[in-house]
Amino acid sequence: MNDTEKIKEMYRQYWKYMIAKNETGLRGMMSADYYLMHMTGARQSADEFISGLMGGTFNYYSADHDDIQVSIDGDTATMIGKSKVLAAVYGGGRHKWRFRGDFTLRKENGEWKLTSSKASTY
Repeated sequence: MNDTEKIKEMYRQYWKYMIAKNETGLRGMMSADYYLMHMTGARQSADEFISGLMGGTFNYYSADHDDIQVSIDGDTATMIGKSKVLAAVYGGGRHKWRFRGDFTLRKENGEWKLTSSKASTY
């Protein structure tokens, strides 16, 4: 599997981990300096985001992927994933979102790690 395919698979696995609330799996994908920028503009560290996921602030039930685009430049990469996500966040009911995630990645010790993600809609 080439690096582009590895990164695309990371995106699919990211959603599997989010739905399963798999903290170990998510942390294994993230760099030490990872952060998430929510649709609201709030910025959270990996610890803050995972705490919200595990505590029920963020609940994901399914993700159907429409498109995953990857651009690699040496040991850094960007990825844009577009998925229809069924989620309930911040105490709201379940809704289907057209989620766009803009990710940055860095190769660390030969392995791709997520360094940031920015959530929006499409």
